[in-house]
Amino acid sequence: MGAYSQTSEPICFERDCAAVMVPQGDNVTLPAGQVGYITQALGGSFTVYVDGNLFRIAGGDADALGKDAPIALTLADNAGDEDVEKLVWAQLRTCFDPEIPINIVELGLVYDCDLEHLDGGRRRVNVRMTLTAPGCGMGEILVDDVRTKLEMIPTVAEADVNLVFDPPWNQTMMSDAARLETGML
Repeated sequence: MGAYSQTSEPICFERDCAAVMVPQGDNVTLPAGQVGYITQALGGSFTVYVDGNLFRIAGGDADALGKDAPIALTLADNAGDEDVEKLVWAQLRTCFDPEIPINIVELGLVYDCDLEHLDGGRRRVNVRMTLTAPGCGMGEILVDDVRTKLEMIPTVAEADVNLVFDPPWNQTMMSDAARLETGML
């Protein structure tokens, strides 16, 4: 069985594009004119199948695939911590493992998340998260994705994302919706 299906969208790279090989996590450049298939387009990033391999393309490089970049986040001028926290959790739900079409919150990978006030009305978001497998080559890529997406939130000056493996992740940490999606319920 191939990594793409008849419902995958064929693409041709419109320009050279930075990509991350899945699951190894190696950074590569896919050249303009390269043909492949979008197998997953979730959370503003893309998983593409090219020449027998999977690659993750960041949302900021969507134009290389002929797609629109994600829309900038907004927050009301009088937004309080509750509003920011709501947006933080919404952003966390846009972070996906490139191989699994379920966000990291529903997978149960986010253990803790809190806001900290900094000078000048700025905030720091502290996240403690894990991976489904400690040896996952995409671990640092997922951590960077979380950090980048949280730092897109107005008033969030920085996101401290701490990758931990205690307690070890297991399938019972998944939401019922995630277990249903994966056939584990």
